Amino acid sequence: MIILHALTKKFWDTYQEKNFYGDYSLNKYGFIHCSDISTYHLVAPNFKNEHDEMILLVIDTEQVTSKIIWEDCNNCGTKYPHIYGLLNKSAIISILPHLWSDSGEWIMNDELKKYLS
Repeated sequence: MIILHALTKKFWDTYQEKNFYGDYSLNKYGFIHCSDISTYHLVAPNFKNEHDEMILLVIDTEQVTSKIIWEDCNNCGTKYPHIYGLLNKSAIISILPHLWSDSGEWIMNDELKKYLS
């Protein structure tokens, strides 16, 4: 299964020389927040006010070495994948730009559409 993690390109660039990602999220939240493709539109508005360039990490869950738990931590009726441990960068199969419409709505990258089932 494919899941997504959004972050700024600037922050991602600080991980270029590392084999794992996520120590900041683990220290702050206890896990790395992710979403599946079909529910990402519910998460995207959280980043509307971000001024730095955003990207999406496209992650293959079958390659993630840490535990992934699907949880509804906010009792919103939707479970999201949370990675409990560092994300091995070898599980990241693509890095895509986070696209926005002129009205501030997330636009799904064409590359992601092939993973929808």
